[in-house]
Amino acid sequence: WDQVGERVIEGPEMIEVTNAKVVVANEKVKEARTRQKSYADKHRKSLEFQPEPEAILDRQDRVMRKKTIPFVKVLWRNHPEREATWETE
Repeated sequence: WDQVGERVIEGPEMIEVTNAKVVVANEKVKEARTRQKSYADKHRKSLEFQPEPEAILDRQDRVMRKKTIPFVKVLWRNHPEREATWETE
């Protein structure tokens, strides 16, 4: 019953070697992450939306007590006519 198999008792040297391998693996993972992030930053397109007016549908002056404010009804590109908005000139 004492011949179950050989058992190797790992000493502190083997633990140090294993820890060194773990450190190397962590450094490689960190390098890969920074490389991936820099690649993504270079190739990511900026998503900016700038609405462009397509047509002016109507003009109107709003009279306050001492001044008059001109407004225009703007039809924006890629929007239906019912979504046209009143904007100041």
